[in-house]
Amino acid sequence: MAGRRHPAVDLAPLAGLQAPSLNDQRLDGHIAVVNIFASWCVPCRLEHPALMELAKDPRIKLVGINYKDAPEKAAAFLQENGNPFAAIGIDTTGRSSIDWGVYGVPETFVIDRTGRIVLRHVGPIDEKSLTMDILPVLEEIIAAE
Repeated sequence: MAGRRHPAVDLAPLAGLQAPSLNDQRLDGHIAVVNIFASWCVPCRLEHPALMELAKDPRIKLVGINYKDAPEKAAAFLQENGNPFAAIGIDTTGRSSIDWGVYGVPETFVIDRTGRIVLRHVGPIDEKSLTMDILPVLEEIIAAE
């Protein structure tokens, strides 16, 4: 997926939260990080603090795709642990995530302002992957502008 335009996105919002839905307009024109997660996913829970930290950077837009999850459980997870996402779309069937090439959660994609996928990170984000992989790519994108 790296180097290609992100798949078309038009997902309904996660009920029970104040976050808007996720669609192409919320990605295009922004430096975005797309995180595909589920409340039932133990590694997703482990990476959540790193996402909360990443969300503090005003130069990027962190958005989420909730994967094959019960909406009420996903909303409860985010209400309990904090919601780092500027927008969240629900993918109850997993169809949209398949378009991204996802075969498990969590997976994270860094997208530049043109909509091109610059990085795909498979597995949970931890301090090492955040500082060694994701942040350097984000800094490269920002510096190139």
